Amino acid sequence: MALTEIDHVNEDEEMAECIDNCFEAAQACEWCADECAGQGEEMAECLRLCRDTADLVTLHARFMARDSNYSPELAEACAGACEECAEECDRHDDEHCQVCADVLRDCAESCRNMMAS
Repeated sequence: MALTEIDHVNEDEEMAECIDNCFEAAQACEWCADECAGQGEEMAECLRLCRDTADLVTLHARFMARDSNYSPELAEACAGACEECAEECDRHDDEHCQVCADVLRDCAESCRNMMAS
């Protein structure tokens, strides 16, 4: 079944966009964390936040897909984690950090939009 066939997702444009952005954020965070792992102690906080955020956004996307009642609380937590991780990534000049920060800001915005809808 394609995502577009899930009625509650198909009917809610903000939710569909948020799911897409959450999965994109998870990919960016995993890439960033993997790159940070080989760069020493100065990247430890970035690595930790990226891994935490990747897990959280993935969980949130899964909860949205099943139309969980806990999705609004997870959206708020997701937005906060994305913003905190983006701030940390912004502190580093590495391409993976800059790409990750951009993707995370989009994800935080879509989580907040979904909460408002």
